[in-house]
Amino acid sequence: MTLIKPLGPELEEYVRDESRTVGHAETISFPTSEDQVRDVLRELHASGTPVTVQGARTGLAAGAVPQGGHVLNLSRMDAVLGLRHGGDGTYHLRVQPGVVLANLRKALANRSVPTNGWDEESLAALDELYAGPEQFFPTDPTETSACIGGMVACNASGARSYGYGPVRPHVSALRVVLADGDVVALRRGEARAHGRLLRLVTEAGRSLSLDLPTYEMPRTKNASGYYVADDMDALDLFVGSDGTLGVVTEVELALMPAPAVVWGVSCFFETEAAALDFTVAVRPALAHAAAIEYFDAGALSILRSQRESSAAFASLPAVEGRFACCVYVELDCDDEDEACAELYAIGDAMRAVGADEADTWVARTDVDRECQRFFRHAVPESVNMLIDERRRTNPAITKLGSDMSVPDERLHDVIELYRTTLAEAGLQSAAWGHIGNNHLHVNVLPRGDADFAAGKELFCSWAAEVTRMGGAVSAEHGVGKIKRGFLETMYGPEHVREMARLKRELDPAGQLDRGNLFGEELLGAIAGDAPSGAACEKGGERA
Repeated sequence: MTLIKPLGPELEEYVRDESRTVGHAETISFPTSEDQVRDVLRELHASGTPVTVQGARTGLAAGAVPQGGHVLNLSRMDAVLGLRHGGDGTYHLRVQPGVVLANLRKALANRSVPTNGWDEESLAALDELYAGPEQFFPTDPTETSACIGGMVACNASGARSYGYGPVRPHVSALRVVLADGDVVALRRGEARAHGRLLRLVTEAGRSLSLDLPTYEMPRTKNASGYYVADDMDALDLFVGSDGTLGVVTEVELALMPAPAVVWGVSCFFETEAAALDFTVAVRPALAHAAAIEYFDAGALSILRSQRESSAAFASLPAVEGRFACCVYVELDCDDEDEACAELYAIGDAMRAVGADEADTWVARTDVDRECQRFFRHAVPESVNMLIDERRRTNPAITKLGSDMSVPDERLHDVIELYRTTLAEAGLQSAAWGHIGNNHLHVNVLPRGDADFAAGKELFCSWAAEVTRMGGAVSAEHGVGKIKRGFLETMYGPEHVREMARLKRELDPAGQLDRGNLFGEELLGAIAGDAPSGAACEKGGERA
């Protein structure tokens, strides 16, 4: 087939992603339509060739890194396909999986959605959309060059997940091509499981009877393994499945009216204890918080250093040395009176924990918000620059980042776990992230091989402790290949085997995204090809 090409040296970028993990593959294709995806999969299905699905390769869990076989890169499937106006007034936009988030945001904000090939019904719906309030897609991962298909694959979330949740509830329909080229078309509300038994019918008329895993998911932000629940919507199984069950070729996104007023409030604290107490106090006090984010002492210290030494960060506002940490709150409101009321509630919560409401930056304009956005994004960029500098003398080391979450009542406990164990191990770290969801990215910054090894050991112990707290080992980045050992820690070996059996029901040869969620040994054992036995693989995102 002409679509399938050898993956030579000139295409070597397609064997890696943002996890800094490098794989290998023999062939690659760049389909532009669902029909072409089906053609590629049909050809490869007969030989059982492994297929790794890629988009923008911005993931941090090595989900898009191939382990041999074929790379199916969907980045050229970047068309916007149509729009419908639902009965409840919601607009639903259909896109191919390669649509880039930043481009989608810009098109919606500028009312410049591309309409090539649209039918009359879609064009009429777009006229209605443009005549009304601005619409937006709320899911907000830090990396806006991510594509929609990748976001669906890992159930991406980001800063605004506190107010809007992850991508899953904003997906209203999917088209999924199975490993053999058959298609499952799913629309929210149309197919549901009966208990833990899910029946689907493909477009070729084949009936699928799927036994869903029996575990209970944690009561917290979670992107660890398959989403399963009694009587669940069939659509939800495929969102967050790390590309292991099928290839998403079309996504329908439910849009929302953009907030009329967006204010950002950076609150500074002299102690971490005060910041944690503030977070607990302010959550129930705010009705319109879209994001509650955190930057610890390590993160602020690195940012101060970069501001002094790098011209790229010279324009950052100075953070006083007395401040140990910062909590950023984004308010999405209907009007300024509503925003002012929320701002007063933030001040009350600061005073209640012994902080000063004057120790804040309040951004009410686009210019001020852009400055705060630069500040927030400069933290991970500064850390990456620090690690890149260290890699010049030791190329083997990388940053190690965690992605774990716990229930609300365990926020203080998990921070104490991180602080105590990091101090005992003598490791440098910086933490930031989604404290409103009790979900911090704690980053270990190795100074050498010993630190790197100690950091991986530490993450393995954190996975066990977070599980005991009722938490999740991955809250937003997915499991991919790097964290699959943590999946067994969280659910136990038998429940992971249930996941692998479910994959085999949809992908009997285990072709799709091999290595994601499950190792070769387990998939072989499920098929009766090899003995069982999985050791704990120590993980940690490398980005």
